[in-house]
Amino acid sequence: MADEEAPASKSAFNGRDLRKIYVTGETEVQALRGVDLDIAVGEVLVLLGPSGSGKSTLLNIIGGLDRATSGTLWYRDTELTALDDADLTRFRRANIGFIFQFYNLIPSLTARENVQLVTDIAADPMPAEEALERVGLAARMDHFPAQLSGGEQQRVAVARAIAKRPGVLLCDEPTGALDSGTGVRVLETLARANTELGTTLILITHNAGIAAMADRVFHFLDGRIASIVVNETRIAAAEIKW
Repeated sequence: MADEEAPASKSAFNGRDLRKIYVTGETEVQALRGVDLDIAVGEVLVLLGPSGSGKSTLLNIIGGLDRATSGTLWYRDTELTALDDADLTRFRRANIGFIFQFYNLIPSLTARENVQLVTDIAADPMPAEEALERVGLAARMDHFPAQLSGGEQQRVAVARAIAKRPGVLLCDEPTGALDSGTGVRVLETLARANTELGTTLILITHNAGIAAMADRVFHFLDGRIASIVVNETRIAAAEIKW
């Protein structure tokens, strides 16, 4: 795609024929089998599908944590599949916020200090205090992870992700370890980041109910997007049922 023009800037991501093959000894596993996608700036996209269907592999490639074996992927006017490792790291640092099922907080640091780990290296971060206030933890920012509930720890992880004002938030089972009430509060926080910051939100979940808060839903099966559902109206996170 080197001789082609970059996709229109209103698109966050454009991918064509993305394939990923993992090789272990003489065994090949085809994690992605020719995925095409177009994701709009500011879109909320949910990825559904059984374990091993390719969802996390695609998320890792979109986020610059892994590389496609073949195919092309653009982020706005940058062809990610043409970047070397150093440039891919710079892309990831500048544009992507990651939120996972497990919070990955440093136990010896307070909530504020965990968020500052990101703000100290970001180009245009919001203050750690503002990020924690956005997720409803203004009164808990000087507490250590062990002093916080699971939902509060996940909200610290969300604050850490949004503090660098990323263009994209990638979430892999962000409510997987939470009860329904706590999970809804985390989803409300993510929805606010989408609306208030204009962040493109891509979320993997096994909870089909969460799909109702998305603009579109990609259903994965055997390394392919098997179907795409467009939600005519998005429901609020508070209305999601577990």
